[in-house]
This record gives sequence, structure tokens and C-alpha cells, in this order.
Amino acid sequence: MRTRLSFPLTALAAAVLSASPALADDPVELTMYYPIAVGGALTDVIDELVDEFQAEHPDISVEAIYAGNYDDTRVRAMSAIEAGDAPQLSVLFSIDLYELLEQDAIVAFDDLLESDEEREWLDSFYPGLMENGQVDGQTYGIPFQRSTIVLYWNKDAFEAAGLDPETPPETWEEMAEMAAAVREASGGDQWGVMVPSTGYPYWMFQAFAFQNGHRLMSDDGTEVYFDDPAAVEALEYWVSLTQEHEAMPDGTIEWGTLRQNFIEQSTAMMWHTTGNLTAVRNEADFDFGVAMLPMNTQRGSPTGGGNFYIFNDTTEEEQRAAVTFIRWMTDPERAAAWSIETGYMGVSPDAYETELLRDYVETFAPAAVARDQLEHGTAELSTYQGGRVRRALDNAVQAALTGQMAPAEALAQAQREADGVLRRYAR
Repeated sequence: MRTRLSFPLTALAAAVLSASPALADDPVELTMYYPIAVGGALTDVIDELVDEFQAEHPDISVEAIYAGNYDDTRVRAMSAIEAGDAPQLSVLFSIDLYELLEQDAIVAFDDLLESDEEREWLDSFYPGLMENGQVDGQTYGIPFQRSTIVLYWNKDAFEAAGLDPETPPETWEEMAEMAAAVREASGGDQWGVMVPSTGYPYWMFQAFAFQNGHRLMSDDGTEVYFDDPAAVEALEYWVSLTQEHEAMPDGTIEWGTLRQNFIEQSTAMMWHTTGNLTAVRNEADFDFGVAMLPMNTQRGSPTGGGNFYIFNDTTEEEQRAAVTFIRWMTDPERAAAWSIETGYMGVSPDAYETELLRDYVETFAPAAVARDQLEHGTAELSTYQGGRVRRALDNAVQAALTGQMAPAEALAQAQREADGVLRRYAR
């Protein structure tokens, strides 16, 4: 299913367009880097959006450059800044915030907004999506391609295993039991569940830990709590899906190929970003469902995905043009269409009140799961020196899943490494 990204002009857009010259002699030029970490031809969607924006705003020229995954995009943006060739704006990980601040790379949106209308726009997003974009009451990141982790399940596989195809697992215990039932019923031809452990293993582990009532980091990005007993128990459960229940492959499971594994019915359930929802809908030739993640002591998923940032090394004119572009991209109608095209969330309540997304949710209920899960969400793991801290946790998760270390030992090592990195930031 493909939705045409074309909308009637809002009153504001119409006013801006009518006030703009038909041909801008010297448009403000913006360069934007952006990542893609899900399936589907999203570069085409971005290009289409940029073309529409420029048609409405001939006084602003935007060069949108696909820069790889989130890590690639951050590295490219920071390298450009160091080389004195900074882009004006970028979509980067929401969790890059502390590192960007430490390098004095970004500007607060609060300092750029000039009217009550613009300040109302800043307050229009879901609060849960703003947690990773704000520090000390200032907003540095604007939600764009945002997500939570959701559970996808194959209803046909459930039925073949004697399970109710309309009832996904609600708890860890149920997920293990259902996954084992699918594996047994298939004669070993289909796995019960797969949770990716490459790409962003810390993100999946954070979900398990939060479902066990544990938060992995402090609010100020200076401390982590990887070796807490609740965190150890969460990793032990993840490992048990393979070692005890024999419902998940041993070793690591690739982020980049897991969606295809699900499409090919190699697994009956997968944990993955809602950003893959539209790709799964377009490609699956079986009936599938999407649900909130199962719980242990509580429901929950960390938010994820990318925010818009504006870089410091830009002129006032460029900053104003960048704000205009970001407001346009996050307009409710546009956010609704972006959600339908990708599976990412509509980033504001107003997006779900548009006729476009309201009608879509009525015909395709899974489109509302990630939004509804926000009620049980938490900020994604974000700290100073975030790349090093996350790498320590990623290594611990993979060491446990591959049997190299016991979960408690692996997380204790990750805690020591993270403490060493964060010691100078302690307050």
C-alpha cells in the first residue's frame, strides 16, 4: 500500500506560499543528513517530501542526503562539522543528545522560536517522545522518525500450533510457552520467537529490564545501573528463551535480516521497531498481528528513533529556514502520511486526529499499537559518552546470548566499563 504524500495547504502554509516570491533569486540553502534503519524505500519518501516543501517554499532549498544508519549519520555529521563544512540540520538518534551537547554542536529550539504559535508547536508533541530531546528545560531535538519496540506475530503459525491466533502473549511466561509450542508444532522448522541482538541490542535489553521494573540510567545521563538484580534477571530470561525453552536460535540474531526472517516465516514472533510495520504489511503473505511487548512486573518499551537537530555553526537566516522546514515536516497531516508510509509513529496527538491517519487506524489497527504503548514507555538509554556506554552493554548482552559469559558476570563487566567512562561526569 502506498499513500500519496500530497495535501491541501494549511492556512499557515498557504499564507507563507502566497507571501513568497514565485521565483526566489537567492534561496536559503540547507543541507540535511538523515539515516534509515528499517525496510522500505524511504529515501524516495524523503525526496518526495522535500520536493513538496520546496514547491511551497521556493525561497528555501533543501539538499537531503542519505547518510547510512544512525551511527553512520552521526559520524558523517560530526566529521563535516570538524571540517568546517557543517550541514544546517540533521536527523540523528534521539539518544545522541548528550554527546552533541558536550561538543557544543546543536542549538536549543527555544532560542530560535519567535512567536506564541511556534512555542505552541514545540508543546504539541507527545511528552514521551520529548524525553530524549530535552535537557534542563531546553528542547534540542524535535521528534521525527520515532518508534517503540512492538511484538509481531504470525497468526497462521499460532493457529497451526493450537494457539488462539488472535491472542498474543501478555507476559514473559506466556511468550516462552507460546514460542515453545510453535517450535514443537512445526517439528523444528519454525522458531517461536526472535529478538535481535545485533544493531541495537542495548535497546532490546532495555525493554526487558524495564518490563522487570528497572530503569537502566539516571535522568541526567551520568550514571547507569546495568548490574542491578532486576537487570540480571531480565537478561537471564532472554537467554532462557534459547537455553531453557529452545524457542529461539542460539547465538546472535541480526537486526537487519530479522524482518525478512519473519516474512519468510522462519519465526512466528519477532520483537522489532514499529518503523518496519508498513514494510511487513506490504510483504507478508500471511495474517499477522502487532501487539505491545509482553510484561513481567509491568508493561513497557523504550522509545527510539531519530530527532531533528539544528547545528550551531549556522547563520540566523539558515536557522530560521531550518525551523520552517522542520515545522513543515512535523505538521500533523505530514506526520500522519509519514506514519502510514513507514510505520513510524505520528509524533503528535494531532497527527492521529487527522482524517488520513484516523481512517488508516480504523482499517489497520496495528498502526496504533506503538502510540498506545507510549503510555508504558520510557526514555531510551542515553548518557554522556553514549556510544562507549552502549557498546559495553551491547557486548555484555551478546556475550550472555552466545554463552561466553553468565548474565550476571557480563552485566557486572559492562557496569565497570560504563562507570569508568562516566566517572568524570558524576555530579
